[in-house]
Amino acid sequence: MFNLTKKQQLQESVTYLQANGITIPKIGIVLGTGLGKLVNEIHIEKEILYTDIPHFPKSTVSYHAGKLIYGTLCGKKIVVMHGHFHLYEGYSHWQVTYGIRVMHALGIENLFISNAAGAINLNFNKGDLMLLEDHLNLQGGSPLAFANVGEFGDQFTDMLSPYAPILNKKLKAIAQNNDVVLRTGVYAAVFGPQLETKAEYRMLQILEVDAVGMSTVPEVIVANHLRLPCAAISIITDTCDPKNLQAINIEEIISIVGDTEPKLIFLLKKIIESI
Repeated sequence: MFNLTKKQQLQESVTYLQANGITIPKIGIVLGTGLGKLVNEIHIEKEILYTDIPHFPKSTVSYHAGKLIYGTLCGKKIVVMHGHFHLYEGYSHWQVTYGIRVMHALGIENLFISNAAGAINLNFNKGDLMLLEDHLNLQGGSPLAFANVGEFGDQFTDMLSPYAPILNKKLKAIAQNNDVVLRTGVYAAVFGPQLETKAEYRMLQILEVDAVGMSTVPEVIVANHLRLPCAAISIITDTCDPKNLQAINIEEIISIVGDTEPKLIFLLKKIIESI
């Protein structure tokens, strides 16, 4: 059987989406765990299941919708990935970041990513928002480690400012001007899906990490590879104190995300208006 190249796969995905009405998005958004209410704010023109898009991975996480949404928000054409892909689902780095490359090929000029994360910084509280200013890639690989990566961008991609300073500056100003508490910090991406041990949480404290999760970093690396400005915000859903560690409660995490999501939606709408 003839194997398509990565470029050919991308072209088939993009051609399919354009033929199905996704034509001129300017902003891309990736919604993480439980972050679905933003969809209610969008004037939706098209909804396409991941499973219908050629070469697109399938979301296997039960609380991820697994669909691409196209429409208008705050007067701007946007395309939304309703659900991340994760390495822990058994996907390769190429598959985990495939949606970013597809959205870029469709024409997006800015990317926003959301996720749920655990607080390593014990000054943070459940329900806080954290703007990512830097990260640690602890997932044991890179989405740029494949043959002919230079066909897509610089092989040795600069990560001096992985999160676009201009977008972060705008988000901080919006939060400050509207009395929204927006923490800032370093995000560590681990492989998962298991949670960390007490010793691993102590390690992350030593590394001066502020929050930990299982997504986002591969997508951000690829965005930088594509020279696509991006910003990311975590909802802090639990505190990871190795001296007082509690068993994970998924229901509580989803509840916290639901309670905090309106603040995140407010910030996203405001920055989209400003672009």
